[in-house]
Amino acid sequence: MDKKLRIGFVGCGAIANHKHLPALKKIEEVEIVAFCDIIEERAIETAKEWGIEGAKTYTDYKELLKDETIDVVHVCTPNRSHSFISVDALHAGKHVMCEKPMAINSKEAKAMLDAAKETGKKLTIGYQGRFRKDSQYLKTCCMNDELGEIYYAKAHALRRRAVPTWGVFLNEYEQGGGPLIDIGTHALDLTLWMMDNYEPKMVMGSVYKKLGNQKGTANAWGDWDVEKYTVEDSAFGFITMKNGATIVLESSWALNTLDVGEAATSLCGTKAGADMKDGLRLNYVKNNLQVVEKPNLEVGGVAFFDGKSADPAAIEARCWIDSILYDKEVVTKPEQAYVVTQILEAIYESGKTGMPVIFD
Repeated sequence: MDKKLRIGFVGCGAIANHKHLPALKKIEEVEIVAFCDIIEERAIETAKEWGIEGAKTYTDYKELLKDETIDVVHVCTPNRSHSFISVDALHAGKHVMCEKPMAINSKEAKAMLDAAKETGKKLTIGYQGRFRKDSQYLKTCCMNDELGEIYYAKAHALRRRAVPTWGVFLNEYEQGGGPLIDIGTHALDLTLWMMDNYEPKMVMGSVYKKLGNQKGTANAWGDWDVEKYTVEDSAFGFITMKNGATIVLESSWALNTLDVGEAATSLCGTKAGADMKDGLRLNYVKNNLQVVEKPNLEVGGVAFFDGKSADPAAIEARCWIDSILYDKEVVTKPEQAYVVTQILEAIYESGKTGMPVIFD
């Protein structure tokens, strides 16, 4: 291409610097030209490391959006601002990659979805778990109907003692919640995507803050500030789909359990089952015997996605840029991410009321 896609970043924190920017920097067809952060020094430092020569910096994202030469905007801010920044960027004529979760509630997620439809611009959400080798292989199995009808599944996002203590992770106002909206969202997205089922019927939820007031926690990143810990430490959901399938979602940053693992799914179908508990395992019956199959994911790629890199963030970025360059459908569709947000919101609501949330 003679013309490269010009990308601007809104939010220059850890997720931008450690996931999005390194992945985009490897793609020849893009140049990163603008950086915005409410902390000016952070925008300047990020621009120096990742931007083209002469990259512009801003503290007001609306000023960045006025640049008509910018084709794409990556939204990497705290969850509360995902929706309005994405909506404004879409209406400014930009394609938008928004970091997960889509938004802090379904109303704001719907506004993003509507803006994408109104403007005709592409919108996707950063669920890089889809682009891991195990996820790609399992998705191919599901697409080939090797599991049959998947009628029971678990979405796993459990940590024993790994509460993120930096940034605004513990701030309910900025984030909209804790582990459910942070890591539970990855596990739920992966599970729904494997099942190709986006029609929830009923959700029951339990939300706990049992350990957030403790000290001497043996947390992976040191003790959290009890005064600033305003989110849940665990949340669990029981989701019934309209076709009768059941999904159990478990999420926690701090749970007294040894059964840990995140951004993972377990699937039970009429022909076979699968889980990610010890690598990727498929279980089925063959010749009247129970069989466990463990594919060797280290020896080759899976043909489901193009791209030579094994890095999920790099594959996600490549697929995203290709969807714009060649006008292809995005892998993570905003309609799918919207349903994820609806279910997460329903778990929080049910946790407060003790009542099920019924979908139309």
